[in-house]
Amino acid sequence: MKKVTVSGLLKKKHAGEKITALTAYDASFAKLFDDEQIDALLIGDSLGMVLLGQDDTLNVTVDDIAYHTQAVRRGVQRAFVLADMPFMSYATPERAYDNAASLMAAGASMVKLEGGAWLCDTIRGLVQRSVPVCGHIGLTPQSVHVFGGFKVQGRQSEQAQQIIDDALALEKAGIQLLVLECVPTSLAKTITDKLSIPVIGIGAGKHTDGQILVMHDMLGVSANYMPKFSKNYLAETGDLRKAVNSYIDEVHSGAFPSDDHSFE
Repeated sequence: MKKVTVSGLLKKKHAGEKITALTAYDASFAKLFDDEQIDALLIGDSLGMVLLGQDDTLNVTVDDIAYHTQAVRRGVQRAFVLADMPFMSYATPERAYDNAASLMAAGASMVKLEGGAWLCDTIRGLVQRSVPVCGHIGLTPQSVHVFGGFKVQGRQSEQAQQIIDDALALEKAGIQLLVLECVPTSLAKTITDKLSIPVIGIGAGKHTDGQILVMHDMLGVSANYMPKFSKNYLAETGDLRKAVNSYIDEVHSGAFPSDDHSFE
């Protein structure tokens, strides 16, 4: 079984093949997703909401992410494994280096940071220290209190241009993947076309290079609410493996996300 690598994900972008990703938090679900040929798994700070029932992601710690990264890594043979850097764990470059080292040691192949051009120095430092980085812009959940809630970003032209500028700056600084969350479909297409690295969307429409969902949303078991951009595949299939397969197939075919799961 050939392992998925960041270079393999880049090849998918250039070949026009969609990338599939889900969050995962334990070995059993990680193995199930891996067996069904998911491309990438993210140990997300979303665990604060879907596992712990918190209102946001801000109380999640590096130790939390490291613990769940170790569990996911034990269940994976093929999929590419990313780990979230939690709130304030990269407030300074030095903190970012130490905390990223902990997550890489726990089994991550890449770390993900939320934020725009202000992170460029930190990203350059991580890359120089052999830590692969995934960026995350648009709706960044760690900034929920700045945004005043979980709101679509980039609907106004000035804000949209800032998101484009951030994406380009992050790529230049050295990120190898970008997660783009809750932005209009047209903006996501512009960014995907401008960047040479893969862009993974969540609530960003069908024109990104791939899709990621929180596993609890995809299975319809989230404790809080079902986001507009998600789809309950378990309700449609009645079986966990069939649900994962259906999600993967619909991403590959372009059936998901539909307009119903996107923003304009």
